[in-house]
Parts: sequence; C-alpha cells; structure tokens
Amino acid sequence: MIQELKKIRVGAVSYLNTKPLLYGINRSSVINKIELIEDYPSSIAQMLVDDKIDIGLVPVAIIPSLKESHIVTDFCIGAEQAVASVCLFSDVPIEEVEKVYLDYQSRTSITLFKILIKEYWKKEVIIEDAKPGFQLEILGTTAGVVIGDRAFEQRKKSKYCYDLAEAWINHTGLPFVFAAWVANKALSKEFIDEFNKANYLGITNIEHLIDDLEYDIYDLEKYYRKNISFNLTENKRKGLSLFLEKMNLLTDG
Repeated sequence: MIQELKKIRVGAVSYLNTKPLLYGINRSSVINKIELIEDYPSSIAQMLVDDKIDIGLVPVAIIPSLKESHIVTDFCIGAEQAVASVCLFSDVPIEEVEKVYLDYQSRTSITLFKILIKEYWKKEVIIEDAKPGFQLEILGTTAGVVIGDRAFEQRKKSKYCYDLAEAWINHTGLPFVFAAWVANKALSKEFIDEFNKANYLGITNIEHLIDDLEYDIYDLEKYYRKNISFNLTENKRKGLSLFLEKMNLLTDG
C-alpha cells in the first residue's frame, strides 16, 4: 500500500561523501516535500528501523533488519576502486596486528572488515567495539577501522592504511556499496522520480559543490570523481547481494 505523507522524513549521513547528493536535494523542489535529518550512519539506520524516518541513505548492512525495505533511486555511496574514507589503520603491517577497534559509526564497514579479515587476510585478531576517541588507541599492534571524514585525518597519522573497498574488490572482483537510499515503506512513484532527479542534479554539479567547500585534508576532486562511485549500477547491485549473503553467513557462524 502506498503511504502518502505530508512531509517525507529523509535521513542522510552527515559525511563529505553524501554532500554531492544532498547538494542536489537542497537545490531541488523536492526539498519542500521532505523533512531532512542528518546524523552519522548507524544513527540514521536505527531511525529507519524505528520508523522515525521514511527513507534514509543508510549503511546497507541494516537492510535485513527492516521489516520492509525498498532500495530507491539510481544512486548510492559506492566504490569501484579504493574509497579512501573506510580503512584499517595501524602502526605495523597487518600480519603483525593483534587487536582491532571497530568504528561505532557504521555497521556496514565493521561487517565488511569482519568478512575481509576472515576470508581475505585470513587472520585472527582480537576485535573490540570502539567508543568516541578510539583513534588515540591505534598504537603498536592495535589497529582500528576508521570511517568517514575522520579517516582522512587518520591517513596523516598512521603508517599503514588498508582500504576496505579496495580489499573487497580484490577479493570478489565486484564493486562495493556502502550506503543506499532505502525506504521502509512504499512511497509514490511521483516522489521517487523527483527524489531521483534531485540526486542526479547533485552528482552532475560536483564542481560547484567543491567550489563551495573549504577542505584541505584530502583532494575532494579525487574523492568525488574517483574514490566514490555514485551510480547504483547492476554490477554494484551484484556486489551488494554478495555482501548481504556473506554477512548472513558471518552471523550464522
């Protein structure tokens, strides 16, 4: 059943990687039809589970937890090569890592790491859920998975950086989808079409977005044009399906 709402509640991640999509949304007429909420990934995901929002740009690992899910729009936060902002950081080579802190801000990234450490690196480590400020604990044989804007800062501090998207691609031969626009109820085709066009407006105006941003820690032109791949292609959908399969096996195990 299509649910018509006065305002569609939309949740989005407040990271640099979402800014091209939000740039279009904020400059489209669709902005008048939505209530936009920004937060970090796991918080937006929980809002979608709790039905506090109707559609969210959420970590894809949350999809199996939803009673009803619809991937909408032709866009996502994906990678067809190194993504730069989702990495394992350490002072020593991965062969010497004994303990890993997992970033609390995204379930998808920590699940991806668990798959890779088991299947790709084939190594046993002590795993701990991290708390705010955990980057200070990345010392010696203790590593950490850091995501989002903080990963750019960590790149300047840690000697070793293992890009999780790049590792996934090397392991599976498929691209990776970190986040997609997911609705927890059926929404009207009219709204979805308008929302899709708003996303498209954003990724076709990246040069204007970069002009508006002041950021000197990482090259945003490289980040938006090479590291992040925004189109939700058929190949990315295959990568997403494989990830969800592996996540399910990881949970069962």
